[in-house]
Amino acid sequence: MILAVDIGNSNIVLGCFEDEKILFIERLSTNQNSTVLEYTVLIKNILELNNLSHHSFEGGIISSVVPSVTHTVQEAMMRLTGKHVMVVGPGIKTGLKILLDNPAQLGSDRVADAVAAIHDYPCPLIIVDMGTATTISAIDRDRNFLGGMIYPGLRVSLDSLTMRTSQLPKISLDPPKRVIGSNTIDCMRSGIIYCTAASIDGAIERIEEELGETCTIVSTGGLAKTIIPYCKREIIIDDRLLLKGLMYIYNKNRGHN
Repeated sequence: MILAVDIGNSNIVLGCFEDEKILFIERLSTNQNSTVLEYTVLIKNILELNNLSHHSFEGGIISSVVPSVTHTVQEAMMRLTGKHVMVVGPGIKTGLKILLDNPAQLGSDRVADAVAAIHDYPCPLIIVDMGTATTISAIDRDRNFLGGMIYPGLRVSLDSLTMRTSQLPKISLDPPKRVIGSNTIDCMRSGIIYCTAASIDGAIERIEEELGETCTIVSTGGLAKTIIPYCKREIIIDDRLLLKGLMYIYNKNRGHN
């Protein structure tokens, strides 16, 4: 078994795979102040809750957009499993052809998303990853990673709205019954959910117009299930996309640790 971890700005997603089968997915809050010991205990507890022994792993892999946490989690995983843990970055084979001005700038989370999407879905592709930031990635029919968009995520936008206004309260993300809200809470809910969905539809339309062809659309990330059902485009929700990408990348590099 392989332990796979994605370190995001808000959450750390842990998964375990064996023979290209993901056995579980769990989430932790990202804490830049936690020590190696604290992460070791947290990961050990998650494995035990899923009836798995930390002695059963042959290795691990990490993608991270939080450099200050990467080494801490890597050390915790190696301490727990006693095995090598690779980090997606320079020197790791992905099989992805990146056509950016500076390919090294592409986040490892977007790399893993793209590797899995190309493996599992027909190209051309648009990938919408909804986390602390929303990222939209475009892949052409020749499986080249072209680039995309990055903009504030849903919760970042909502937090900014409530922090910078005097009379707007913090709200849950329960969907409103109507697009036209009849009170402040429903107006906020409608705005954040329907306007976010509309922005995704609009971004997809513009990318397809630039590419000159219709794309397969795949969405992932912690907020995908909240927003994507309200999009007008047909969008596949794959909440295991990133961890599958880590699984495929690990298998490409197996034996090269």
